[in-house]
Amino acid sequence: MLKVENLSVQHGAFKALFDVSLSVPDQSIVSIVGANGAGKTTLLNTVSGLLRPSSGHVWFDDLELTSMRGHRIARQGIVQVPEGRKLFPEMTVTDNLLSAAMHPRAKPDRQRTLEEVFDLFPVLRERGSQLARTLSGGEQQMLAIGRGLMAKPRLLMLDEPSLGLAPLLVRQIFAVVQELRRRGHTVLLVEQNVRQSLLIADYAYVLEVGRVAFEGPGQEVLHDQHIRQAYLGR
Repeated sequence: MLKVENLSVQHGAFKALFDVSLSVPDQSIVSIVGANGAGKTTLLNTVSGLLRPSSGHVWFDDLELTSMRGHRIARQGIVQVPEGRKLFPEMTVTDNLLSAAMHPRAKPDRQRTLEEVFDLFPVLRERGSQLARTLSGGEQQMLAIGRGLMAKPRLLMLDEPSLGLAPLLVRQIFAVVQELRRRGHTVLLVEQNVRQSLLIADYAYVLEVGRVAFEGPGQEVLHDQHIRQAYLGR
């Protein structure tokens, strides 16, 4: 579904990514793990059109996205749930959700999609009339993911969905990601929580200082001795 070929990205004089290549098959979970500053968010922002690469290519099916503007990329079905949630704090939960379903791909099915989101996150139905800023951190993350789903994504990119959450909520968020795959969604997951993201990943890439240092099936990467020592402390 998604193919990134030899992607390099610079922020001024600073080079953030070096010849990164990866692929995301349909109906899979692909995890990108690595330390803070490894280039994970830069990669997502480049795929979604928020940043321009200095070289390389991004393909989505047979369509090249490399020079396409962000709003056009979103209309192809690539939806990014950003780090930090970026909700509309003074809007209700329901209005936050509906705000993501205004483009032509999503609008005709928005009521049905809304019910699917409420089925996945029952607490959002209960909180529908509350302002987003009144939700707990875990509920806000559920709302951020639900808002992404309202846009009818063909590829859902999640940037650090477990960041700042208590351990119980972290497990719930990762269980939701697995449920999304069971429902036929394709997920590109960026996470600092290496163990949990590798446990659920069909395939994984380890970014180190802007380069792919290691890749393989999630369980294989999880049990690699270098990865365990570098990221899991054992």
